[in-house]
Amino acid sequence: MAKPKWLTWAVGEISKLRDIFSFTGWRLYTGTYATPYRLNSSRVDYPKARAIYENIDDAYKLGAGFAKPVINTTVGFMGVPHFRSEDPDAQAVLDDFFGANVSRMQQTHRNAMRDGDCFVWITREETEDAALYPETKARLVYNIIPPEQVVQIIRNPITGSVQEYVLKSEHIWLDESNNTRRCVVTQRISGDHRMIQIDGDTPPDIQPGEERNPWGFIPIVHFKNEGDETKEFGQSDLEPIEPFLKAYHDVMLHAIQGSKMHSTPRLKLKLKEVARFLANNFGITDPAEFAAKGGTINLDGHELLIFQDEEDAGFIEVNSAIGDAKDLLQLLFYCIVDTSETPEFAFGVHTPSSLSSVKEQMPILVRRIARKREHFTEAWQRLARIVLAMTAQAENKRFSTYATTLEWDDIDPRDGKDVAQELQLVTQALNTALQGGFISLDAAAQFLSQYIETMNDYISDDPEIPGERERIMKTRLMMMRLEDGQFLTSQKEEIDKLLGGNA
Repeated sequence: MAKPKWLTWAVGEISKLRDIFSFTGWRLYTGTYATPYRLNSSRVDYPKARAIYENIDDAYKLGAGFAKPVINTTVGFMGVPHFRSEDPDAQAVLDDFFGANVSRMQQTHRNAMRDGDCFVWITREETEDAALYPETKARLVYNIIPPEQVVQIIRNPITGSVQEYVLKSEHIWLDESNNTRRCVVTQRISGDHRMIQIDGDTPPDIQPGEERNPWGFIPIVHFKNEGDETKEFGQSDLEPIEPFLKAYHDVMLHAIQGSKMHSTPRLKLKLKEVARFLANNFGITDPAEFAAKGGTINLDGHELLIFQDEEDAGFIEVNSAIGDAKDLLQLLFYCIVDTSETPEFAFGVHTPSSLSSVKEQMPILVRRIARKREHFTEAWQRLARIVLAMTAQAENKRFSTYATTLEWDDIDPRDGKDVAQELQLVTQALNTALQGGFISLDAAAQFLSQYIETMNDYISDDPEIPGERERIMKTRLMMMRLEDGQFLTSQKEEIDKLLGGNA
């Protein structure tokens, strides 16, 4: 007996509700049916991103020249952070380690923005070159892992925290017999162990197997550019402008090809009698026979040509193909400027446009850099914690805290003249306010300290650090002594003159 239609419909609706409200996994209800939540694990094409950055990809060569300024301008203005800790001993460790790795810190920013991902692995290694590092037997090493080697990041399905990194790399070397050996090294690094697996020939000085992680944490930090909670890996800053780089290359290529084809003018002859022209200028008496034998005419050495009445010569020229593509190339250029949030003066344009770009586009670059700094703050602070924790365990030290704050160099688009003029106007305004009784001396000094970094607090709470008021009084006292000494010296000179004249 067939089921009634209403029963079939009811079973289907109940099945849909069961799927929607199922708690077997995270679900996203789309309105018609439910789909399981999946973390996007797609990655940047790292070799292609580097090829575009270095401008060695033939498919982008005429447009990828913009890629390096987009990355390097941001990295250059961004700089590297300075770490500040409340513990003086921890501060000394941070200064020593990060002060010795400034170049690698800049490389970390560059790689993260170019490739989308940069993995930093801190290891403590025995000093191999004892003659170069006699002051220590072991030191912390700042290692940058190529992102291709990180094949998987295993996370806690509930908290999302990293539980294990899986690294895979190919190793090729020559043995003692000059034979090529190769293998694939797979590492699984977690907070409590490190397992090494070798597929192929076993390299010297590397033993496969599992060993205990003495630190109790994973000493790897992932610098993820333009990170998102729905994506496992970062995004390259070259991805948004890649279509414009490709279009710029194609337009420029076609324009150059057209220019090569049409840039050489073609000679145009207006003749009444071709046979007489050839006979008068090239000594050809039988044009038909000359053409049948495949003869050619060479104008070299014929600076003077003989023409009859109403005959003339000229050149056929075509319009420049690059000139026709100029407007489109300019549009693509400004698409690259706007999409990359990079001021046009970074690409080396002419001076008038550059001057306007500094004033109009510099605020955009400043906001972009501030956003990038905040974006990488958590990763840098975790890296500092790793450095302090490894130092404390290895050297049996104790720090009151592993917490750090980051300080960045100010981004000031003004030149020295602008800074001096602004400081002059501020001091004149404060002086006018003081003379008029509209502001206190304490408030004026506190406001002025925002412009002069060498100023202390007007009244210092630290007895060992003099306040700005005491420093001003000391300066005035010194100036009074110098004035008195100069006055006494001048008086002595006058007395000596008088005594010398009377003698």
